[in-house]
Amino acid sequence: MDKQIQIINIGPNYKQIYHDFIEAKCPDKREFVKGFLAKDCLSVSDVLKINTIIFFDGLSESQKFKSYDKQVIFEILDYQKKHRLNNTQLASHFKLSRNTVTKWKRTFLI
Repeated sequence: MDKQIQIINIGPNYKQIYHDFIEAKCPDKREFVKGFLAKDCLSVSDVLKINTIIFFDGLSESQKFKSYDKQVIFEILDYQKKHRLNNTQLASHFKLSRNTVTKWKRTFLI
């Protein structure tokens, strides 16, 4: 009996999803996301950036339905340290609540 190796799919293949969407709906934005789609694996922050590039219409988007994993939270907090921003400035830059930033800093002891 032949053994088959099963590839475990952990989540959606965002690279393929965005590639197909750009080819079908908006080929004019291909150049803007080419760098992201050239990567082997897309991080959550990459997906958010691609989503902003493709679907940004100039209106403020509700942050109510966004979620962040630990990796993205650490990237945001590292950005704060690197650019020497306070919580209010960081929250304004990433369109977050300053209370959310404070909670992340307390939770992850940074």
